[in-house]
Amino acid sequence: MSNASDTDSPETTAAATVILVREQADTLQVYLLKRSPKSAFMAGNFVFPGGTVDDNDRRFTLFSNRCDLTPADLANRFGPDLSFEEALTFCVAAVRETLEEAGIFLAKNNDASTAELEHISNLRLGADLAPDWFANLMENEPWSLSLSTLYCWNHWITPVLMRRRFDTRFFLAAMPAGQTCRPDARETVQGLWVNPMQGLAGNLTGDIPLSPPTLVTLHQLSKYRNLAELHSVAAGRSWGQSIMPRLVPLEQGAVIVEPWDPQYHQSDIDIDPEDLPSSVLPVGASFSRIWLDQDIWKPIGPSSDFS
Repeated sequence: MSNASDTDSPETTAAATVILVREQADTLQVYLLKRSPKSAFMAGNFVFPGGTVDDNDRRFTLFSNRCDLTPADLANRFGPDLSFEEALTFCVAAVRETLEEAGIFLAKNNDASTAELEHISNLRLGADLAPDWFANLMENEPWSLSLSTLYCWNHWITPVLMRRRFDTRFFLAAMPAGQTCRPDARETVQGLWVNPMQGLAGNLTGDIPLSPPTLVTLHQLSKYRNLAELHSVAAGRSWGQSIMPRLVPLEQGAVIVEPWDPQYHQSDIDIDPEDLPSSVLPVGASFSRIWLDQDIWKPIGPSSDFS
């Protein structure tokens, strides 16, 4: 038997992620990026574009004047647990990281051509990219961040027993027209558009290994038939309660227990490793635990739902 116990853990790092969605051939699709095998966190897993908040993302005067939402609108959409400054910082990080990792710029410039968008997408591929390159771009060119295209989805906090911990806001955004996703070939080595159910199936076969939050998010998105249905839900969605799973280390692998699991609030969570192989759930079934089995995170019972 193994059990979970909460001990001292590293501080969390602020981060932002964007769930890019589109509708293709009447099917909802999500863009996933495969993290480099050399990555210090979730190496080799498929995730959404995103990363840590940078000091330059906190240039409030610059970015508040270069976005399409007023301070009141921004606070209303991304509050109430975030101040205007915090909300703006997470939004800027979300836009910047989506550009850096996937080549998608969630911004508008009425004078910009397709070639200029392509140029900016190529800029982020430079090996000598300066830490303040994005802030300088926004300062020197007439771009306006399209923060009105971002919606709250979830607020994830990494389990306390993990070596690296993140406090991450998951945004949702529709893929902008006229742009093409491309991984940066450094932090991310492969990109793909996939239907949520196909992504979940690919995870179980090992073809599309998902990080735990990505696995949960694809399960959530699998309920929506098209972009219009998803958009109507996202438009009225708030961050909701923070999601901080618990990690149960095993002799081989580990189990993540989500907050909606019936045993989540118990001081100890007993797990019998011998029961795990038979507990793996089929694609689409609701789950409240995720088992790390030979580098693949697999959904297991007890069955429970979260949306």
